[in-house]
Amino acid sequence: MIQLKPNISKIAFWDVNFETIDFDKSSVFVMDKVFNHGTWKDIVEILRFYGLERVKRDIVEVSYLKGSALSFVCLILGLSEKDFSAYQRRQVRKSVWEY
Repeated sequence: MIQLKPNISKIAFWDVNFETIDFDKSSVFVMDKVFNHGTWKDIVEILRFYGLERVKRDIVEVSYLKGSALSFVCLILGLSEKDFSAYQRRQVRKSVWEY
């Protein structure tokens, strides 16, 4: 079975073996890497490869997005910071400064 891969650079994947990534099963991981560390071309390709609905469904599971990436994703997908599981966890967990 031939695995389909998006036409993206390896820039965001400096710490893993790019050739072994399962782009279907690891979509959240791929989106995390590309939106936080990829090029603009990589981001556009990920949006094309997965489609807006899948990106909208999966991106909210990313553990962290840089501020600019978070703002961009919220804007183009009609999401709010509150939609992200990382935001939900942050609200529940106390900071060391709150004890």
